[in-house]
Formats: sequence, structure tokens, C-alpha cells
Amino acid sequence: MRRKTLSRKTLIKSAIPVVVIILAAVAFAVFEPIQVLPRIRLAPGYLLTDQSAATLTSEDVRGDIVLYNFGYSGCGEECDVMNGTMAAIQSRIGEVDVGDTDIRFVTISFDPGQDTPEVLAEYATTLGADPEQWTFATAEPDHLENVVKAGFRSYYEDHGDGSFSFDPKFVLVDGWGVIRGEYRYQTQASDTDKILRHIDILGEEIRNAHGAASLAYEAAHFFLCYP
Repeated sequence: MRRKTLSRKTLIKSAIPVVVIILAAVAFAVFEPIQVLPRIRLAPGYLLTDQSAATLTSEDVRGDIVLYNFGYSGCGEECDVMNGTMAAIQSRIGEVDVGDTDIRFVTISFDPGQDTPEVLAEYATTLGADPEQWTFATAEPDHLENVVKAGFRSYYEDHGDGSFSFDPKFVLVDGWGVIRGEYRYQTQASDTDKILRHIDILGEEIRNAHGAASLAYEAAHFFLCYP
């Protein structure tokens, strides 16, 4: 019994649409002003307790864009700039378009002994945080070590006297749980403007994550079209 084989001509014809789509995506990424944020690594899983004494897990924010920062309620002036940036982003978040994706803010305290839910709730109120969007949470010390230090790679050290040394840092995570931005140092552009711009870039990628346009965004990742 003879086995039917596809002719070279048939194979070429069947491959043409795929090649055309790929070339179009590459051309679109190269010649159009597409930018994407790098896919840095997976964000850590976590189980925290928030300012209302409710449990907050990484699965609760799956599908949302989340901006994290790290600190503690007793840090005073050390946290003023960082918290001011977070508050400014919260107040200006309407300037970016992320479609139907929700945006969340999460501040993780590495001082669970002091930062009870009641203290965190008062701290959030002082900062003008919208409780529907900006969550303050903490966990047991061992878990915080795994989440903040190992997972988010944000340094802190407990001095044992109620004070900490720490690395002021923001981390931007997409709805797939992938870290897309890490912000440590202020540059000529303010952190507020930079992070808002990056959230807008991420929102555009999410809106175009399906269909032929997604190939252009994958090409942009391939060609490292980062801001």
C-alpha cells in the first residue's frame, strides 16, 4: 500500500500564511513604536494578613496588575518618599489604560511584631490609602524572609530595637504573576511618572495579548524593545 506524501509545492503553500504572519509581526515590532516590559522572573507566592485581619494570598491578586513596596509603620521619614510615590500613583492611576484589568497596590510590612492589623489600618488611613485598592499586610517573620528577601529580592535587616535597615523598592507584577519592573533608585524622571508609564505599557500589552497582534508583542520581547 502506497503512502501518500505531500508535495513540496503543497508544503510551501501551507507554510506561506504562517511565514507571512510571523514576518508581519516582526516588521510591526521593528518599525512601529511598540515597547514591552521585560519578563524578569516569577513573583513569589505568599499568605499574608492584611489591615482588616483578612487573609491575602498571591492567588487573590492573580489576574491583576500589582505594585508592591516594602517597609514598616515605624520607619518615619525613611518611608515618606516611598509612600508618597505610592499615594501619587494611586491618585493618578486614571491616567493609564489597562482595559478591564484591575490595578492593586500592596505594602508588605516586615515588622509583624509591631504592625498588627489595627496598626496597619491606622497607618493606611494616615497615608490616605483607598482600602479597596491599596492593601497593607504582613506575616510571620520566617515567611516574610522567604517572600520579601528571597522572592522579591528586597533587602531588610531587623536591628532588634524596633528599627530596620532596608532597601526602598517597588516591584511591578503582571496578572500572570511575572515581575515586570523593579524600581530602587530615583533618576531624572520621577518614580511616579516612570511607574505610571510602565503600567500603561503593560496595559497595552495585556489588551493586545490575543490574536495576531500578540505575535508583534512577542517579537518586541524577542528584540528587547524595552523602555
